[in-house]
Amino acid sequence: MSSVDSNQEHLSQSDPSPSPNSSSSFELIDMDVSSLYEPVSSHWFYCKVIDSKEIWIPFNSDDSQQLEEAHGSGKECNERVVPTDGGRYDVHLGERMRYAVYWDEPPSEVRRCTWFYKGDKDNKYVPYSESFSQVLEETYMLAVTLDEWKKKLESPNREIIVLHNPKLMVHYQPVAGSDEWGSTSTEQGRPRSVKRGVENIPVDIHCGEPLQIDHLVFVVHGIGPACDLRFRSIVQCVNDFRNVSLNLLRTHFKKAQENQQIGRVEFLPVNWHSPLHSTGVDVDLQRITLPSINRLRHFTNDTILDVFFYNSPTYCQTIVDTVASEMNRIYTLFLQRNPDFKGGVSIAGHSLGSLILFDILTNQKDSFGDIDSEKGSLGTIEDQGDVPTLEEDLKKLQLSEFSPVFEKEKVDKAALALCTEKDLQEMGIPLGPRKKILNHFRTRKNSMGVNRPATSASEVNSPKENGDYLDVGIGQVSVKYPRLNYKPEIFFAFGSPIGMFLTVRGLRRIDPNYKFPTCKGFFNIYHPFDPVAYRIEPMVAPEIEFEPMLIPHHKGRKRMHLELREGFTRMSMDLKNNLLGSLRMAWKSFTRAPYPALQASETAEETEAEPESSSEKSSGLCLGSSDSSHPEVNTEETPVEVKEDLPINVGMLNGGQRIDYVLQEKPIESFNEYLFALQSHLCY
Repeated sequence: MSSVDSNQEHLSQSDPSPSPNSSSSFELIDMDVSSLYEPVSSHWFYCKVIDSKEIWIPFNSDDSQQLEEAHGSGKECNERVVPTDGGRYDVHLGERMRYAVYWDEPPSEVRRCTWFYKGDKDNKYVPYSESFSQVLEETYMLAVTLDEWKKKLESPNREIIVLHNPKLMVHYQPVAGSDEWGSTSTEQGRPRSVKRGVENIPVDIHCGEPLQIDHLVFVVHGIGPACDLRFRSIVQCVNDFRNVSLNLLRTHFKKAQENQQIGRVEFLPVNWHSPLHSTGVDVDLQRITLPSINRLRHFTNDTILDVFFYNSPTYCQTIVDTVASEMNRIYTLFLQRNPDFKGGVSIAGHSLGSLILFDILTNQKDSFGDIDSEKGSLGTIEDQGDVPTLEEDLKKLQLSEFSPVFEKEKVDKAALALCTEKDLQEMGIPLGPRKKILNHFRTRKNSMGVNRPATSASEVNSPKENGDYLDVGIGQVSVKYPRLNYKPEIFFAFGSPIGMFLTVRGLRRIDPNYKFPTCKGFFNIYHPFDPVAYRIEPMVAPEIEFEPMLIPHHKGRKRMHLELREGFTRMSMDLKNNLLGSLRMAWKSFTRAPYPALQASETAEETEAEPESSSEKSSGLCLGSSDSSHPEVNTEETPVEVKEDLPINVGMLNGGQRIDYVLQEKPIESFNEYLFALQSHLCY
């Protein structure tokens, strides 16, 4: 408290004149400051609200430089819109707000920051407002130029900032207290450090992302709104996924990236949970939900019931329509914002999301022709000839007077097909015309023959067999599966229950010749302890038992505990084989007849023992022995050799390549599988 009291004494004194002979503790700090003033360098930050706390996060260096250049471009800078974060966000300079481009997210405040003070709780530095930062900078400039310090300022929040010297600037936050009579008195709290310039605060500023995008990946989430144990949304988890990808590019492909031989992979989230639960089904469920164990029942309604929703024809149609339309919408918007994009598109799904994508892919039609010529088209790709325009449709419905309304809102035919009744109401369309428009597009969508229908109920009850195999589409809910505007190159399934669902639907085996109509590759990736994940390859080749492919660690080889486990296994097998060989030789010596009785048969036994011992030394396998007293040696080792030599045919689902890939568990996870089971499903 002594330091605070001394600081308050200095604040109570008003001494505007310089005091070069002062022996104050503030002036004993390095005062060798040049009288030349250097302007402060600014950096741009944006504010994120996390757990009801405001956290200021710096833009990467490239984005901050672009914002600074746009800010200094002249009078029209307030009308500028600057894309940031790889084009996923737009910053409106005039509003000082940051908006998400591809998904719904509350806008965040943007600030050009030069002065900072240390926060209350987390010791992170918080930027001052732009106007007050300018006041601080002007005061600092006068103090440096005139060498007059101990400047005291009052912030708009009635907080006091004192500039003692360039090395020591403090911020006092008033603490209001009340005495026993109820009167309030303002006291100064603990001083907090003030810093000038972003280079003087501990903050990580990353370099920008490569401008070139080589590949686009859509990521579809599983059940519930949360995607990991920290209950983060799909947007936050995909952001982490993207950051991991960028870090791997910098560490594993550094030279190729520096030579601009490769770009980056863009990952964009696809959210279907919010549209599903905005249909009013939550209100219906709440009316029939029991009041006991309220939190558990809410978790069940919001998460686990998504599996049952997908098995309902009504809500399954909503889910597949949402996923397909969202991917088509984002893909069209992505091409508009990246007209030079020439890369491919892949899709990835986690848990139930992988099953949704699997069903959509199995119901696609390979009749695009040259899909590259249709990249810029909007809405659903249609197989019909002349399609009437929006004006013609409105004229047919006797609603031509509403054409100017749609032209003003820039709504074309494809956009109108995606509009809901609420959207039409917000545009000022009366109730009668709204119903006519919605009924017209709903009827037209159902009558179009562009979507491949699922297997009918009769086909589910009596499966159609094709030789020894069953059709892949068996057991799917009878809905109309939408068509994608592109051909995915690879389908990644993370922690996927596809194998289980296909089995429950009555599919015993997948035809090795089957492949997706529009997708060339399929990778089923899972954690070894994931309770939701199932394999696919045994459904293609059930007669062969083989392990999945082990994904190598990004630093190379296997994790140490896996190598130790394999080493101990090999060592135990060697000891076992050597022990069995020694016991067998000892048994033969013990049961051998007396020496004179051997005579001619001695040479035969010796010649029989020699090839046996040599084969044991070379391969550790007991081959060619016809002795009935050792059958366990032959039956135990022979299948290993046969299994290694057999070729593995996993069908054409992944172009003839392996499908199942398993991750390496962490060393701590290997101690107890059950303890980390839930975490392993949310680790992808």
